[in-house]
Amino acid sequence: MNKKIVFFLVLLTAALLAGCRDETTPNERLDEYVSMWNDQDFEKMYEGYISAGSKDTFNKEAVEGRTAKIYEDLEVENLDITVQELPEETEWKKNEPAEIPINVSFDTLAGPVSYEKEVKLIYEEQEEEENWFLEWDPSFILPDLEADDTVRISTEKGVRGEILDRNGKPLAVNGTGYQVGVVPGELTEEAKQELADKLSLTVEKIEDELSQSWVEEDLFVPLKKMASNRKETVTELTELPGIYSQSVDMREYPYGEAASHLTGYIGSITAEQLEEEKGEGYTSTDLVGKRGLEELLEDRLRSKTGTHIFIEKSTDERVTVAESEAQDGETVTLTIDAELQKNTYAAMKGEQGTSAAVDPMTGETLVLTSSPGFDPAEFSLGVSGERYAEMENQPDQPLLNRFAVTYAPGSTQKTLTAAIGLEAGTLDPSEGLTINGLEWQKEDWGDFKVTRVHEGPNPIDLNKGLVYSDNIYFAQVALDMGAETLIEGLKKLGYSEEMPFSYPVRTSQISNDGTISSQGQLADTSYGQGEMLTNILHLASTYEIVVNDGVIMKPLLFEEEEQEVWKEDLLSPEHANRLRKDLREVVTVGFAKPADIPEVRIAGKTGTAELKQAGEESGKENGFFVAYNEEDPAYILAMMIEGVEEKGGSTYVSKLATEVFKKDAAE
Repeated sequence: MNKKIVFFLVLLTAALLAGCRDETTPNERLDEYVSMWNDQDFEKMYEGYISAGSKDTFNKEAVEGRTAKIYEDLEVENLDITVQELPEETEWKKNEPAEIPINVSFDTLAGPVSYEKEVKLIYEEQEEEENWFLEWDPSFILPDLEADDTVRISTEKGVRGEILDRNGKPLAVNGTGYQVGVVPGELTEEAKQELADKLSLTVEKIEDELSQSWVEEDLFVPLKKMASNRKETVTELTELPGIYSQSVDMREYPYGEAASHLTGYIGSITAEQLEEEKGEGYTSTDLVGKRGLEELLEDRLRSKTGTHIFIEKSTDERVTVAESEAQDGETVTLTIDAELQKNTYAAMKGEQGTSAAVDPMTGETLVLTSSPGFDPAEFSLGVSGERYAEMENQPDQPLLNRFAVTYAPGSTQKTLTAAIGLEAGTLDPSEGLTINGLEWQKEDWGDFKVTRVHEGPNPIDLNKGLVYSDNIYFAQVALDMGAETLIEGLKKLGYSEEMPFSYPVRTSQISNDGTISSQGQLADTSYGQGEMLTNILHLASTYEIVVNDGVIMKPLLFEEEEQEVWKEDLLSPEHANRLRKDLREVVTVGFAKPADIPEVRIAGKTGTAELKQAGEESGKENGFFVAYNEEDPAYILAMMIEGVEEKGGSTYVSKLATEVFKKDAAE
C-alpha cells in the first residue's frame, strides 16, 4: 500500500478517536451538574447546564433565586445527590433525549427529605457550544413542586416540661399571668403616672410605646407582663381609666423566693446562645433556662417545635414534603419537699444564709435553699440592666446562691472530729482533761492560742466537750490523733472529693492545698476554723453517720435516682449511739437550749465560725445548727446564718431552726 495513503489513514483514525474522547456523554454532563448542585452553586447550574427551552420557561430568578430561597427557608443541610448507575452498554443518541435517574436527599427543619427523580437531557447548541443540557422544572427543588405552587411552613409549639416536688407540688410550671396595657383614648395623665410607678417604667417609656405607627386611640397597647402573684397590683391598676389587662401564658414559680436559687428561671435566648446551639432547633423567640434547674435540665425540659413543610397547589391541595411532631418537655420530679423548703426559708426570716435537709436513710435531699432569694417570675419576664445591677449590688446579695458554695463550719465540725478520733482509737470518750481558763497554747506556739467561750466543769470529757463546745478540748484531741489521722478521717467523710450530687456545688475542703502544715492549723481544723470550708448539703450529709450508724447515703435530688451508699463503716453503732446521746444534751444542757421544746426531742450541734481579718480582735460570725428529731429522724437539717455576732451567735440559729421542727410537728 502506498505509504502516503497509510499515513493519511493513521492520522484520520487518530483524529476520529480524539474527537470521540472530547465529546461529553450525558452521564458526565449530569455528574458535573450534580457536583455543583451538591455545592449549591445555583448560578453556574443555570448558566451552563439548563436547556434553552427551560430557560425560556423559567428565568434565572425562578430557578436560581427560588431554589436558594427555599433551601434557606427550609434550613436545608446535608444535601446529597447521586446519579444512579446505568448499564455499561447504554448508548446515547444525540437526536433522542437521555433519561438518567438520580437520588436526592437532604435534611430540613422538619426532618429528612429523599426522593428519586428522572433527569432528562437533550443535545443542543447554546452560544456556539453543542452539548447535553437539562430539561429543568421546579420538581428539581422539591418533589411535586410546580411553577404556580407555594411552599409553606407551619409550626406547632410544644410545652416546656415542669418541675415538681416529691408530692407533686409545682415548683416551676406553665401557667398564666397578666399582660398590662392601655387604650390611649381613655388614658388620663394621672393614670399614666401611677402606671409608670407601679410598673417601674418611666412616663417617657410609656409615651414611646404609644407613639408607634400602628397605635390607634381605641386599640389595646401592651406595656408589661406581670406574674400571677402580682394580682393585687394588677387589680389596682385596672381600676384606673384606660388601663386593662389580658391573660397570657407564662412560667410560674409558686414557691417563689424559697426555691428561687434551686429552680432558677427562664429567659429569652441570646444571640450567642442561638449561635452555640445552632442545629438544635432553637429559634430567636425561644425561652431557655437561665439559672438553677431550669438551666441544668434544659435538655430535658425544653419542648420541640413541630414543623410541617408542605406544597400548596393552585387547587388548594396540600402535598406534604416533611413533617415533625411537636414534643412536650419532660416533667421532672425532685426529692425536695416544697412545704418543708418553704417553712425552712420562712424560719430564716430573710437573714443571709443557707439551709439543707436530707433523709439520713435514703439520701434524698428534702430542702436546699438560699436566703434571701429573688422572684424568679420577675426574671423570667425580663429585668432591665438597671434592675439587675440594683439587685446585684444589694448588701444582702439576693442573687448569691449560698447553698452552692462553702463556708467554715465552725463547731459543727467537732462531732466529726470526735467520730474520727473514736474510730481511730485515739480518743477515749470517758477520759477527762483538766482545762483551766479561756485560753491554751503549747509552749512553742508563740502568739498562737486556742480560745474557748465558756469554762466547763473539769474534768472535760467528750460529752462536756460537745455540750460546752470546748475548742481547747478538741484541739488537744486533734493533737493526740495527729494531722495524718484527721486528714484521712475527713477524706473518708467526703472532704476533698466532689460530692456525687446532681446539682453542681463546691467541694468541701480540709485546707487550701489539702494538707495540715502546723499544730496550730491542726487545732483550728478540729473545730472547723483554719482553712476548712464545707458545703451546707455536705454538712447535713456527714451527720448521717450519727443517725445511720456510720453510713452516708449518696445525696439525691431527682426521684428517678437509685438509692445507694456513698460512704460506710465510718462509725460503729456503739460510737454512734454515744454521739446521739451527747447531741441530745447539747440541746438540753448546752448552747442549743432554744431547741429544747416539748413538741420534738431535737438533738444537734451548734457552731460559730469567726471570720477575722488580720490584726482584728474580733470579726463577723456565721452561726450553724445541725439537728434532727431524735425520736423520728426523718431528716437532718443544717442551717447557717451569716452575721450572728450581735444576735446571740449559733444559739440564735438553733432558735430559727427549731421553728422548722415545730411547724413540721404541727402539720
